[in-house]
Amino acid sequence: MGIDIAVRAPHQASLADDRGELIWSGHRFRTTATDLDHLWERLPAGSDPAQVTVVMEPTRNAWVPLAAWFRRKGATVVLVSAERSADLRAYYAKHTKSDRLDSVLLARLPMLHPEGLHPERGLGPGDPLRRATKLHSTLVKRRTTSLARLDALLEILGPDWHTALSGDLANTTPLRFLAAGYADPHTVKRVGRSRLVRFFHRHSRGAWGEPEADAIMTAAKATRQLWEDELDFADLAEDIAVEARLALTLTQEIKELDERIAILVTERDPAGIITSAPGVGAVTSAVILGRLGDIDRFTSLAGIRSFSGLVPSLDASGVSDRHGGPTKRGDALLREALFNSANQARRYDPTLAAKYHRLMVETGKHHNSALCHIATTLLTRIASCWKNQTPYELRDVDGRPVDRTEARAIINDRYQVPQHLRRARTTTTPNGTGRRSKESPSAPSPARQPQR
Repeated sequence: MGIDIAVRAPHQASLADDRGELIWSGHRFRTTATDLDHLWERLPAGSDPAQVTVVMEPTRNAWVPLAAWFRRKGATVVLVSAERSADLRAYYAKHTKSDRLDSVLLARLPMLHPEGLHPERGLGPGDPLRRATKLHSTLVKRRTTSLARLDALLEILGPDWHTALSGDLANTTPLRFLAAGYADPHTVKRVGRSRLVRFFHRHSRGAWGEPEADAIMTAAKATRQLWEDELDFADLAEDIAVEARLALTLTQEIKELDERIAILVTERDPAGIITSAPGVGAVTSAVILGRLGDIDRFTSLAGIRSFSGLVPSLDASGVSDRHGGPTKRGDALLREALFNSANQARRYDPTLAAKYHRLMVETGKHHNSALCHIATTLLTRIASCWKNQTPYELRDVDGRPVDRTEARAIINDRYQVPQHLRRARTTTTPNGTGRRSKESPSAPSPARQPQR
């Protein structure tokens, strides 16, 4: 059964037999129990639910309740990427696009490309850990944006404010100070040093006190002398307070979300197998578990590496064989977590450090390219540990088990990349206009002077 899923309009379903012959097509229905029961009744009499394969595209989140319903009925649910189904439609009907045609092509796909069908057993976006990790990433990025905006607004007051707040706006103490409207230099003068000391002491639990209050008083005085009466301090302080309150709210939401994620990870991985891998912390392990899904659904470790999108693309024809950059076909959040973990893991695992050293020094790889190789290796080992339910074990290149202290000593002694080589392999040539050359690459050439 092929289903073309719509978000607002009715879905369309078509049914084909094991030879690809259509039994019926163009059945319209919505995501309701009544419509789904009516659709299921249209199956041929005596059909075995285990022999029914439902093929659909993962259209936004509308596919999640449909997939769950069909799985409860005993059918096998297969998801096909929109790009693959579009390529198939272009092959059969290049100049025609309709919901009915899409459902017919999806219904016939099991006969056309059976080896490319992989059953979907999870809940996708319905999985709580998957949702939580995505929300965590979104909130962290929003807080980063808010803090950057806050830092930019403080620059209007002058450079002394950044120093007075210790340059750490992610700390809740300066955020509470700014949220209270104290970014107004006149307000700071009116409040006075003593009240500022009490404010800092109370909100920082004693970590901040007189030195910070003196720095704020000095910064406020410098701002008044710099601007005099030209700038509306009260209006700017209100804008800063809004950003500070937003950052405080996001910080609290992230803290509560971290606690919920920790509980979910403990339920999924009580033995701590994922976190036993080097470079994988609490947040990263949650991302790997949530975004990778059921690891057992992959038939091979190569399939897991391909799912990450970190493997290089291949363009081969005849005697030509060229590898490109990462395919980036998998989950972006999973790819980001693996990349960051790989950068830490190479500092603790001698085998990964040796591979990174070889890629950088001997092969001539760029730092990011080398980390992509390390990330796929790390993912393969994590998946193997999960399948075998054994923790990650650090080993030397000869296979001898080592502890973390000995591993760090081995890496520092053998696999340090020279700094000049690291700088050359870390930086990239910018495509835009540099500071020294203000001429745009597409600027017209200067006119030549006529020869005399």
